[in-house]
Amino acid sequence: MPETVALDRPTLPPGPITGPSAWTGAEMARSTEWLHQLSPTELAELDAAIRAHTASGRAMGEITAESFRLPTLGPRLAGILHDLLHGRGFTVLRGFPVERYSTEEAAIAYLGIGAHFGSFRSQNARGHLLGHVKDIGLDISNPNVRYYQTSKELEYHTDSCDIVGLICLKPAKSGGESRIVSSVTLYNEILRRRPDLVGELFHPFPTDRRGEVPPGMLPWFEVPVFNWHEGQLSTLYSGQYIRSAQVNFPECRRLTAAEHEALDLLDALSNDPALNLQIEFRPGDMQFLHNHQILHSRTDFENWPEPERHRHLLRLWLAPKGGRPLPPAFAQRYGSLAVGDRGGIVVKDTVLTFTLAPV
Repeated sequence: MPETVALDRPTLPPGPITGPSAWTGAEMARSTEWLHQLSPTELAELDAAIRAHTASGRAMGEITAESFRLPTLGPRLAGILHDLLHGRGFTVLRGFPVERYSTEEAAIAYLGIGAHFGSFRSQNARGHLLGHVKDIGLDISNPNVRYYQTSKELEYHTDSCDIVGLICLKPAKSGGESRIVSSVTLYNEILRRRPDLVGELFHPFPTDRRGEVPPGMLPWFEVPVFNWHEGQLSTLYSGQYIRSAQVNFPECRRLTAAEHEALDLLDALSNDPALNLQIEFRPGDMQFLHNHQILHSRTDFENWPEPERHRHLLRLWLAPKGGRPLPPAFAQRYGSLAVGDRGGIVVKDTVLTFTLAPV
């Protein structure tokens, strides 16, 4: 078993971080600025764009911002993207009448909106560019199973892309709410409460890849939770997989007691209802999050007894052209660091594809 090793002193922010990214859940619960209700004109544009794409015979992978024309909604999406990347870091689009459309048509609308935010990235070793968040009866104790394939509560984490999006096709019978928290606020709170621990989260943490190992890579990657780079705090975090790496890979670096304490504090603050925001998923809701400044989770949920009514969300991982510069350490997880062409999971024999069935 490897010994604990001394780590280089990381570069930290000069102090608390201010600005629109440093929000609290209590503040956001009193605001509706992040909630965008789709207007009748915008819904008509979406309907026309769905019909035009279907009539064209083009594949889902050929959907682009140029091909999916949204004369009124498009400029509004550009403003929302700017806020995702440079403001509070999250948004919800509400009012899409998903019940009027087939799963394929809803996916086309969702991909069309996503294309206005960035390029599609692979979400797993199978190369799925359109992900499915649905309980398919798998056992999370299997090291190759991921939490989105179960009904279990998700701990706060980030995904391996710039922007993650979700659209709700069918809500759960109960539970399954989205929970988000500003990682900038978490940094500020740890700095205020435990300045002796804040530097621990700037160390590189071994993190389990859950069997999705790119060629030439180890079955874990090592990236700091907090990264101060070119004047911005970027976060990459999955506490569940940091801890499973300690169990599954005895050859990876052992965490110190201070690092464990810092992770526990990060998790405790993430679950503080004064800091986080819980958002109901209504049918047709589209949520988009900037991973570098938002941690997200979800509550446990109970499905309806009828299989056709089971909770079902579609997911996108996106790389926007206007994304922020990322530190070199992110290359272990993101592959390329090129803005607009980074993130996602690609292993040997991965074939990029779109599927309308959860697998």
